[in-house]
Amino acid sequence: MGVTETIEVEIKEYMRPECSCRLEDIAKSVPHVTDASFNPVSNTLIIKAHTGMVKPDDIIKKLRDCGIRCGKGKGFQEKVHDEHAGIKMEEKGMPPKHDHHAMMEAEMKKRFIASLLLSVPVLLLSPTIQKWFDFTITPFPGYDTALFAFATAVVGYGGIVFFRGAKRSIRSGVADMNVLVSIAVLAGYFYSVGSTFFYEAMDFYWEISTLVVFLLFGHWMEMKAIRGASGALRELVKLIPPTANLVKDGKVAEIPTSQVKKGDILLVRPGEKVPIDGVVIEGETSVDESMITGESKPVHKRKGDEVVGGTINGDGAIKIRVDKTGEATALAQIIRLVQEAASSKPRVQKLADRAAHYLTIAAIVVGSLAFIYWYGLAGATTLFAVTITITVLVIACPHALGLAIPTVTSISTTIGAKNGMLVKNADALERSKSLQTVIFDKTGTLTKGEFGVTDIITASDLKEDELLKIAASVESNSEHVIARGIVDKAREIGIEFKPAKRFEAIPGKGARSITEGREVYIGNLALMRDIDADFNKHDNEISKLSSQGKTVIFVAEKKKPLGLIALADMIRDESREAVSALKAMGIEVAMLTGDNKMTAEWVSKELGLSTFFAEVLPHQKSEKVKELQAQGKIVAMVGDGINDAPALMQADVGIAIGTGTDVAIESADVVLIKNDPRDVVKLINLSGATMKKMKENLMWATGYNAAAIPIAAGLLFPYGILLRPEWAALIMAASSIIVVTNAVLLKRQRL
Repeated sequence: MGVTETIEVEIKEYMRPECSCRLEDIAKSVPHVTDASFNPVSNTLIIKAHTGMVKPDDIIKKLRDCGIRCGKGKGFQEKVHDEHAGIKMEEKGMPPKHDHHAMMEAEMKKRFIASLLLSVPVLLLSPTIQKWFDFTITPFPGYDTALFAFATAVVGYGGIVFFRGAKRSIRSGVADMNVLVSIAVLAGYFYSVGSTFFYEAMDFYWEISTLVVFLLFGHWMEMKAIRGASGALRELVKLIPPTANLVKDGKVAEIPTSQVKKGDILLVRPGEKVPIDGVVIEGETSVDESMITGESKPVHKRKGDEVVGGTINGDGAIKIRVDKTGEATALAQIIRLVQEAASSKPRVQKLADRAAHYLTIAAIVVGSLAFIYWYGLAGATTLFAVTITITVLVIACPHALGLAIPTVTSISTTIGAKNGMLVKNADALERSKSLQTVIFDKTGTLTKGEFGVTDIITASDLKEDELLKIAASVESNSEHVIARGIVDKAREIGIEFKPAKRFEAIPGKGARSITEGREVYIGNLALMRDIDADFNKHDNEISKLSSQGKTVIFVAEKKKPLGLIALADMIRDESREAVSALKAMGIEVAMLTGDNKMTAEWVSKELGLSTFFAEVLPHQKSEKVKELQAQGKIVAMVGDGINDAPALMQADVGIAIGTGTDVAIESADVVLIKNDPRDVVKLINLSGATMKKMKENLMWATGYNAAAIPIAAGLLFPYGILLRPEWAALIMAASSIIVVTNAVLLKRQRL
């Protein structure tokens, strides 16, 4: 297959969702392009091509040859927003200074209002309207010409939107909604022109004028809805403050955040936003990270802790060293992943896109057959047959079908991001609903990946707190992971201690030190044997703790045993809730680990897991996933390490814990940035809600077309029901607005 790269092309005009197949097919016709996906919400075309074989200009030229206005996507590598934080990006295809959705919405609003005003004299001068509302305007010289002129203005100014789109479609060999509308409007217009200047017949001026007005109104409302669906990403970009406090030569200067460089030292005052990703080098504070993690509880930060750009500092001043800029920042990657997900398409959307394409062709065929039937076989008047044909073409526009899925996808991926779940492709979101088995890696996923104190057993007259205080005093001089676990436990329960004196590390065994007048040894059993400290009375306890996969640390004063401290990789409290919730949903939960069987068995028992795989080598992890898939199960893999990457890729849905390695994150379909296993449950709930909305929209869109086309063709005319073109336009627009509104209701979903 070869290595591929991503090329982004910005579409600089409104492209209706049902036109996406045409755009994608044009891009795919360029040699070495492997895939193309149009995102109607960001108005961008994302192309995958063999690395180095395709230039953006190649794609742009091909699209422009087909009459499509476009340009290079101002993506992460190319955009630098002067006001925002060294993030070399904004929302793909949606830079604030060139927001095409906003521009097109304003343009459509202007054309709608102008066409509405111009259609008023058309309605007043129309004999049909005068008859319906029982008023008369006395004919005057040029009466018919005036009616023709106003109708021409409406068709020319308002209808040009559709005519341009139809021209592009025809040039690229594809029939779409613009073609349908253009045929309908022009057929009615030229028939009316003939009735004005060449033959005696009723005209269509008021019908086609109101048709254009209703279509423009529908476009305007749809654009407002689509623009609203993309607003959350724009808000993410705005989270970055425009300025930062640079510390240099002992002085603080305010500079644009865009000028911040890696390695710079920044001062973040209480209540300020963190300008950019960095590491705390001085001070302590609490930080509100809810915009990144969704967790409302502030997170304590001290020297050595990482902070994320856009989060809000609490009541302490801190200095940070910038360690990430541009697209490497957390916020940039969130936006990139959300945009990629919005641009990707689930299988159901691909089917909908194709269905919309064929529905357009079917509408033209049905409209033509309807004209032949009514005019040639049923003996109806030309006016009646033309009315039927125009109504069929208008009401059959497959815009609702084209909007049904992408609006849901865009909103659901944004909801996921707000809840700490970055869905990298829409297929993963679709598959998550059907998961039957979820496999969790142990270390760093179900557990914290760090040692914590689990048991304290005294071997003397000391109390547990006193033993822990002595151990913490000694271990506070060490950077070993076990030492940190003991010290953190003492601090957690509020034990005050002072670092011990004359600390001496004993390689491979432990340490010796003087604390509170005691000569204390702390370490493993080998060290205890060296100093003749006898712990034989505690053999049963030691064996029990060891069988649970815990690490036992011995504390002695010279030869006198003081006690035991057991530590283990701490199980997350959230893991218990996650496993319980998944099992309640009828999903099998399993654990996969390279750790020994005793440890794996203890963790599984603690979590209530009946299935676990222990002592699994890295290359065997993907094999375990395959084994379950071979049983016909849809499997998700949740992991955080490099050795999890093959399994993440093999799984039907690969889920990476956010603190995991870059390799694991890149290999996954979903990234959980809160490092919370419970978010797997949220992902499944989001998937279920998303698929429900997609199905509702598809049922509405297909049901609407299935019912509306026969009625428009005159099926119910014998019963006195006949749709007119202007009402068809209103119904068509309403149908599109309904599917967008239904998609927006997804925002109410509780995960």
